[in-house]
Amino acid sequence: MIRRFPIRPFVPALAVALVAPAAIHAQAPQQNDLAAVQRHLAAVNTMTASFSQADRNGRVLTGQLTLKKPGKIRFQYEKSVPILIVSDGKSLYFLDYQVGQKQRWPIGNSPLGILLNPARDASRYAKVVRSTDPNILSVEAYDPKRPEYGRITMIFARQASAPAGLMLQGWVALDAQANRTTVRLSNQRFNAPVADSAFRFNEPRRGGSR
Repeated sequence: MIRRFPIRPFVPALAVALVAPAAIHAQAPQQNDLAAVQRHLAAVNTMTASFSQADRNGRVLTGQLTLKKPGKIRFQYEKSVPILIVSDGKSLYFLDYQVGQKQRWPIGNSPLGILLNPARDASRYAKVVRSTDPNILSVEAYDPKRPEYGRITMIFARQASAPAGLMLQGWVALDAQANRTTVRLSNQRFNAPVADSAFRFNEPRRGGSR
């Protein structure tokens, strides 16, 4: 029997509450830190990771994340969850296999665009949110001209072995309806080969497979 999860409120947001809220406070942006984030984003062509996703009510789902630039991402949830979130490079899809429903958004309208588009200049719409922990770096991205796109706060740990010396720990995303979602990552792996077939999906039909 498939369990039904009330997860729709945090699908468009896909991710924003701070990953470490008590440790972070706003200070003046540091250009060298923002430049390091841009170098990290430029250096990452693919990423795989385990994730846990929590909404503002504390509901948690887990699964596997696969990312490939430009524009491709897949959130493969645990087997008991009959949904899939995937981008084919142009559009971001929310697929509900229990009710047989598909929703679509342009990938550029998602807060995740900063992770998926290597051509975007983060310095134009992102700012550093400093942490009391010198090993943690937080960057908030938001386009005030496009508030309907939401905002994302990415959390990095300084780690010499990671691309550009930063390890993406997760993010918090807030959509235009103020729905907030936190995503935490583990077992990150960068720049390993990822086939385009990883971002294909079956059309949803009631009771169908992913």
